[in-house]
Amino acid sequence: MMSLESIRIFLRSAETGSFSAAGRSLRLSPSVVSYRIQTLEEHLGCLLLTRTTRRMSLTEAGRIFYDRCLDITAAVEQAEKSVETAGAVPRGVLKVTAPLGLGRRVVAPLVPRFRARHGETDLRLRLSEHLLDLVQEAVDVAIRLSQMRDSTFTLRKVAEIDRVLCAAPAYLAEHPAPAEPADLLQHDCLLLRYPGSEQFRWTLVDGQETVTLPVAGHIDADDGDTLTAWALAGEGIVLKPLFEVAAHLAEGRLVQVLEHTPPTSVTLGLLYPSRKMLSARTKTFVDMTHEALRQHVSEQLALVGARAV
Repeated sequence: MMSLESIRIFLRSAETGSFSAAGRSLRLSPSVVSYRIQTLEEHLGCLLLTRTTRRMSLTEAGRIFYDRCLDITAAVEQAEKSVETAGAVPRGVLKVTAPLGLGRRVVAPLVPRFRARHGETDLRLRLSEHLLDLVQEAVDVAIRLSQMRDSTFTLRKVAEIDRVLCAAPAYLAEHPAPAEPADLLQHDCLLLRYPGSEQFRWTLVDGQETVTLPVAGHIDADDGDTLTAWALAGEGIVLKPLFEVAAHLAEGRLVQVLEHTPPTSVTLGLLYPSRKMLSARTKTFVDMTHEALRQHVSEQLALVGARAV
């Protein structure tokens, strides 16, 4: 007889394309995942997944079974959530990821409040500028500040975020402010670098067009707050979300450059799995975090007379 756990292992294997990735997200060894899939195939009497050295893919029978299993797990999850909602007590483990700066300033301070209200929930918070693979890492909620790509996850948008280029007065006293985007190639640009980062190419809006520049500098880091600190110290030009440097701009510690050709904007939002019914713990955390982020952004933008969109 098939177990619900075997069905979930099969679904995750099909979604990630490998036993190793499925095992990481489910905290199982690849050998256990492989054994459970093989047992499932023997029970059904057909091959569900074709295996190669690089990738797995669904067979025709596997695709039919996958679609039916989605209905089964959705029905089970709905039944579980109904019981949980009836009890009105969020419980279980919640895995959350957020950018370093926002994570420290907004998300981390929410955790004690969340735990005080929902003590039966364990929360795992991972702060990183890296964009984690939400499926492989089995993330429940991701706070993202980026140009959102299509995703199977649901996006709850907080705001469209303007970004700016800015530098300290001390830096601009020694280096003429750029008059056009191409001038950035002659400046020290403070870059957010990590494996897979695209932040060493800055895209600016010039009228109805965009221009992308392969900027460079003498120093870089994988922490946005470090880049801000270096900019304040006069080390170069930094690209930042406006709300993150609004206080420095309002007080004159940083000066905006190339205002007529600003960087492209990004979206601030929360991503979570697309399900008919969110668990109580996920919904509660998303609601709290959305409100806190909206308030934080609005308060910071008010310092420079701007508003969240």
